[in-house]
Amino acid sequence: MRSFSFSIPWRWRRAALAASLAALGGLAQAAVGLSTIAATDTDGPVTLYYPTHAPAAAIQRGPFTLELAEQGEPVRGNGHLVVISHGSGGGPWVHADLARTLVEAGFIVAMPQHHADNSKDGSNPGPNSWAIRPQEVSRAIDAVGRDARFAPLLTLDHVGVYGMSAGGHTALSMAGGHWSAAGFKRHCEANLVDDFQACVGLITRLTGGMLDGIKKWVALAVIRHRFDDETMLSHEDPRVAAVVAGVPAAADFDMASLAKPRVPLGLVTSQQDRWLVPRFHSDRVLQVCTNCEHIADLSKGGHGALLSPPPPGLTGLVGDMLNDPPGFERGQMHAVDQKITAFFVRHLSD
Repeated sequence: MRSFSFSIPWRWRRAALAASLAALGGLAQAAVGLSTIAATDTDGPVTLYYPTHAPAAAIQRGPFTLELAEQGEPVRGNGHLVVISHGSGGGPWVHADLARTLVEAGFIVAMPQHHADNSKDGSNPGPNSWAIRPQEVSRAIDAVGRDARFAPLLTLDHVGVYGMSAGGHTALSMAGGHWSAAGFKRHCEANLVDDFQACVGLITRLTGGMLDGIKKWVALAVIRHRFDDETMLSHEDPRVAAVVAGVPAAADFDMASLAKPRVPLGLVTSQQDRWLVPRFHSDRVLQVCTNCEHIADLSKGGHGALLSPPPPGLTGLVGDMLNDPPGFERGQMHAVDQKITAFFVRHLSD
């Protein structure tokens, strides 16, 4: 069979390239805007980062000083939305660096506040939160789509989702993963000592002392009482077209459901993670998902490596779990943010 091909004249390609670079240059000169969609009776507020031509200024949010154009008028970027699902006890500020990189590439970024598992209310983390987080992501997409400021700037049939830690669990659910509370219980029964913080959070830790036996007995009693439901949970939103999971909680998933995710799935891992030990969580996903993209592996990174900017002054157990381990070079995280952004650019482009 005869094949036909044609080449675009160089002057046309040069003109198209110049136009593309000019558009990107104009967007790169734009500031990053900050706004909020107010909480409703069922959901917390949704924080938005987006391109704007309004001037940025230093604003204070908790311990963080951020250069943002608060309430700046949004301008059109690439027409796509990325939703970020924060980790347990998290909020919208510890992913501001990733949000900035995404906005500089043209994305609008939405961060829903997850119910009873956020920096203002940490009363119900773990499987109870994991069960409702994917619906909260979908409702955040709905909320952006109803907002007169942002809806005209977006096409919501190709949305990206990024999640870290408990948010990584959300991300795996959005990618097609199935899990159960009983799966969490079985993991903790089998691996309580080796993955203790994943099972009990930051309530306590094992110290090698005489109270460890009591701690383990109480932990298993509570887990067996609260998390015995065998119902397999899943969530599908056809608008979600690409997912990235950073240091995800994953031990309770049916790994067969992640062998072939329904959308492109990328992972970011940290080998010194002591909160979600990789061999029980992210490494298991990579073992079964042969077509997943391993976006970055931080050989010296801990669980908090993807918090950027990192919360300052953490002490005690939370500091041990989230502060950077010795030898970790935080300067590399901008390149990681760029790789995450490039993943979404590739898979969400029209």
